[in-house]
Amino acid sequence: MKSVYLIALLFTLHHLSAQPFYFGADLSYVNEMEDCGVVYKEQGVAKDPYQIFAGNQCNLVRLRLWHTPAWYDTLNAGKRYSDFQDVRKSIMRAKAAGMKVLLDFHLSDTWADPNSQLAPAAWQGVVNNLPLLKDSLYNYISGTLLALNTEDLLPDMVQIGNETNKGILLSAAANAGGWTLDWNRNSQLFKRAIEAVRDVETATGKNVKVALHVAGPADAGWLMQGFWNNGVTDFDVIGLSYYWAWHKPTTIADAGNVITQLGQQYPGKEVIIFETGYIWTTQGNDNANNIISEVHPDYSPASPANQKKWLIDLTQEVINKGGKGVIYWEPAWVSSPCWTPWGQGSHQEHATYFDFNNNVLSDGGIHFMKHPYNNLVAVDELTPDRGGRLDIRWTGNTNQLVIRLNRMFPNDSSTVRVHVSDRSGKLVSVAQFYDAPPERSVFEVQLDPLLPLGVYYVAVFEKDEWAGVKGVVFGK
Repeated sequence: MKSVYLIALLFTLHHLSAQPFYFGADLSYVNEMEDCGVVYKEQGVAKDPYQIFAGNQCNLVRLRLWHTPAWYDTLNAGKRYSDFQDVRKSIMRAKAAGMKVLLDFHLSDTWADPNSQLAPAAWQGVVNNLPLLKDSLYNYISGTLLALNTEDLLPDMVQIGNETNKGILLSAAANAGGWTLDWNRNSQLFKRAIEAVRDVETATGKNVKVALHVAGPADAGWLMQGFWNNGVTDFDVIGLSYYWAWHKPTTIADAGNVITQLGQQYPGKEVIIFETGYIWTTQGNDNANNIISEVHPDYSPASPANQKKWLIDLTQEVINKGGKGVIYWEPAWVSSPCWTPWGQGSHQEHATYFDFNNNVLSDGGIHFMKHPYNNLVAVDELTPDRGGRLDIRWTGNTNQLVIRLNRMFPNDSSTVRVHVSDRSGKLVSVAQFYDAPPERSVFEVQLDPLLPLGVYYVAVFEKDEWAGVKGVVFGK
């Protein structure tokens, strides 16, 4: 049986007069979960998880990128995740659902956090040669971003490292040796990484916000002062991790005060909660040990309603104190038959936005994004791609895509290109309409009759300028 429907709108966000507030979600695990057999549902109906989040007013997706996560080769089917190809696919899905993207450069082959900042294995040979390491870093970041840009997948924001309290790109010995923070080395690496992003901006003519990410509001002041005093000043965003379980006794009010202080000390820099999370149950749904077990006494017991209340109260405090967003860490990392390096299943299924049947919690945390906040004068309003230029429909009887395009160059004949990709990013169809007269608005693309039923992404270009892209479900 064939079916068709438009998955989402893409790319163009109509901005109100002020800076938008980011309601974000880290969806780095979604591709892996789906490959492991997970089907996400809302009100009992199976849905694309990106569509679930977009439909609940999520407007920013955070995605981690590891350099070479070879440790995946011995897990499950041996497929790697959070590498370039996986992130490429995820960015495509996020943008096809109308959401912006924050790319999290972990600058490691594995998890980077306040306790571990191990440089990629590929760079261990130059990790103590600072000039060569800086060049490796520059080439990696610029190469990654330029490769994404060739497919119109450039992220809107990037973070240089993940929870970088300990520095970045450490040798195996330094990483295992306890606490270390060499500001001379650290600052040179950060400045070179930021230079790579700025050079990409120059090369592409597009803006990419640069973020620094530290864990714990209580440590943010002295860490940001360290960056600033050592010349790392060319950034746009200060990202904070704040979890009650790991950062107590820091309260929501304390975190808000830190946001105020950072805003005053670094005017012009945005402050965003890059990571937070709160459990909705103390129970587990698999054999993997869960990494969070504590609840705040004012948000007890663990329940979907208290998960939502925590997020609403935190977000209202962030808004009141001038912060620009709240991003939830791994709201879709549900249980599955697959293994992590430490167990079978998820280590966070009790803190997702889904119940143990992978259905959206009816009164859970996902709904914090739709709460009517006070003082929220700046939000993103999703509008059709580039002002409603694009409409795409599939005709089942003729197996064609019928594309209606509001032309960008109404006075000129111009070439219109259509690229159709599957969810992995593989091109399955390309059509070009040369010197199409300006009055032509309908373009028909004949599809391969053997294409299987699934989600496909249809990108349209006019005069080599991006006109829009939409996700469409079609096929046999």
